[in-house]
Parts: sequence; structure tokens; C-alpha cells
Amino acid sequence: MSELWNDLLSCLELRSGTVDTDGDPAFEGDNQHLEYHRLFGGQLLGQLARASALTCPDKHLKSMHVLFPREGRADEPVRYETTRHHEGRSFASLSVVARQSSGPIATAVVSLHAPENGTTRQSVAGPQPLLDEGHRTHFDLIPWETRSTTDLNSTGTAAPEFDLWMRTPAVDPTLAPALLAYATDLNLIGTALLPVDGLCQLGNGTEFTSAVTSHNVWFHRPFRTDDWLLLRHHSPLTAQGRCFGRGDVLTTGGELVASFAQEALLRLP
Repeated sequence: MSELWNDLLSCLELRSGTVDTDGDPAFEGDNQHLEYHRLFGGQLLGQLARASALTCPDKHLKSMHVLFPREGRADEPVRYETTRHHEGRSFASLSVVARQSSGPIATAVVSLHAPENGTTRQSVAGPQPLLDEGHRTHFDLIPWETRSTTDLNSTGTAAPEFDLWMRTPAVDPTLAPALLAYATDLNLIGTALLPVDGLCQLGNGTEFTSAVTSHNVWFHRPFRTDDWLLLRHHSPLTAQGRCFGRGDVLTTGGELVASFAQEALLRLP
């Protein structure tokens, strides 16, 4: 396994911190070792997912709604402070603040749900067949196998749609929500840039400015990341110095297992 993969798994092993007077736990997490001037939002999403799951271990993540008020420092661990607002037999809700010495760097409202049976209906179309090995792609921040037919580094123009197949190495299935949350943060800005002639995601900080301001993930059904998943991205809007994108996550059998949405600062020349 790659060094980046082991580094990510290590970051998801949160340490227990001081429990507050209400009995709500806190955790601390290390940062990825990246050639990057700030913390990657995907790391924070993954650690927020882990902090939530550890706070309510008898329930599954149902949704996370995250704001990023300021960028984090890569040279300082992140403290995750949880507050349980409600925990019943079926549902639980909590908030998590990711904090460094500068103050909060991410805040999350999280909902969890105990597994139960119920009516199943789905209207999202299933995926095309899994792409073959010839469509293998590489992303610096994704330490597992990915395949796609769209090049987000191209400076030509295309529709703002991006399909990405992914499969992690074999891993504890309890880490699946955190790993998927990590992956959903990477490519929505790049998808929004596909219709813009002469620009691609590689130009952030030089040809344009972008930064994620909010990110949301909904987990619909159990899944494994060491089975193939399709992340289907779409960006319907860029306006007012911001871009918006959303996506669905499907198995090879066509089951919709998660959805995600993101708004980001996007200042174009």
C-alpha cells in the first residue's frame, strides 16, 4: 500500500480527548503529510465522520453538513469537540467543531440513524459498465485506484459533468463513510471549471482563486469502499463568485448509496 494511503488511515485513528461536563467526548487527529499549504478539506470531512461515529457507535451516519470558516494549519493537530443534541433509540443528532489555536476551522451538524428495515425505492439511473484498466487515472490526493474518461486537467471545454470510478485497498468497513466523505471533496470545483475555456483545476492560486465553503454528504445505505463505486459529479451553476456542485454515489449493481453537494468560492479572471 502507498505511503499516502497509510498516512490517511493514520489520520482517521482519532485519539480520545477530555470529556466535557455534559459527558460529550472530544478527539484529536493528526494531519496528512502533503505538499500543500493548508489542510485538505477531505481530511477534515473524514475526521469529522470518525468523530461522529465514535460519539454514537451504535448508529450509522445519515448526513453531515459542514462549514469551513477558515483554513487550517498543517503543522498543528486538530481537536474535534462534540455536542450531543439528541440521542434516542432510532436517531441521534450532534454537532462537531474542528478547532485549532486560531479558532474553529470546520463546524458540522451530523445526523445518525440506527439500522432498520423499510420500503426501498430508487429513481436514479444506474451506471454504465465499469471502465477497464485502460481508463485508469491519477489524483495526487486520492491514494487508491480510480478510473474515468474525463480529464479534469484539460484546458478545453466540456459539459460540467464528471464520472469517477474508485476502489480503495481492503479496509475495515467501519471506515467507509469517512473514506467516501474524503473522496467527495476533491473534484466538484474541477467539474465546475470544465466549461471554462483555458482553465482547469490546476490553476488554483495562480489563474483563479477557489476554496470550499460548505460541504454536505448524505449516506443512504451501507457500502464498502473496497468494492467499486461510481462518483457521478455535476455542477449546475457558477455565479456571484461561487460555484455549486452535487453528486451521487452508486455501486456497480446500480444501488444509490450516498449523495453529496458542495459550494465553493470561485473567483475567475
